[in-house]
Amino acid sequence: MEMLGVDVGGSGIKGAPVDLGTGELTAERLRVPTPEPSAPAAVAAAVAQVVEHFGGDGPVGVTFPGVVVDGTTLTAANVNHGWIGLDAAELLGRATGRRVTLLNDADAAGIAEMTHGAGRGRAGTVVLLTLGTGIGSALFVDGTLVPNTEFGHIEIRGKDAEHRAAARVRKDKDLTWEQWAERLSEYLQRLEGLISPSLIVLGGGVSRKADKFVPLIEGVRAPIVPAALRNTAGIVGAAMAAARTAGPVQAHTTAPATAPATASDTAPASAW
Repeated sequence: MEMLGVDVGGSGIKGAPVDLGTGELTAERLRVPTPEPSAPAAVAAAVAQVVEHFGGDGPVGVTFPGVVVDGTTLTAANVNHGWIGLDAAELLGRATGRRVTLLNDADAAGIAEMTHGAGRGRAGTVVLLTLGTGIGSALFVDGTLVPNTEFGHIEIRGKDAEHRAAARVRKDKDLTWEQWAERLSEYLQRLEGLISPSLIVLGGGVSRKADKFVPLIEGVRAPIVPAALRNTAGIVGAAMAAARTAGPVQAHTTAPATAPATASDTAPASAW
């Protein structure tokens, strides 16, 4: 079964049809720039452009960089504040002519990783953190999503954690990998003290260089692994969310090398 997913970010809007059984894109991803300013009507038109490119008339999943409750966007990170308090699912539905399922971008990435990636089959408390301009988060308890956690806003030394430990901070402050790992360690220690995760999955573009900083993280009990889907996770998770009402989809059953699981710590892949 295929479904279209669209990932809305501060700089780009990306979309592609997804094979829900494998988590793979079935066509080349299309990316268009996020309009500047990123006002709702302009972004909705850009999303409609992506949807129209792939054709069809089925449901569409769309991610958003902020808190989303029942299709309404309550916060707006890296996009115009005109989104705050907006029934964005209705706006996007009118713009695309489709039924739109809207969800937080990190939650979408987490759904993809829990079904097809580094968290597949894992029970207990699993947290995905997307390290980029800020820090996004997705929390799963025995495979069930707890939406809109926003763990990037945990306070560390008087600041939101994302202002100390996001990947952007490493570049902006020209930190060495060791210096950044020290900040990341402090953040993960605080997070672990709050939720005691059984697995931490690190996503975002920097996860491609996990070998440079994950071994330097100290004082964290939980295993730490890089995300497996990387830049496609948001698209895949959005498509899966749109298909949720269509019934269960069987994922490929081969466990990823980054997150080995045993019979005692597995959960159904579709539990979210």
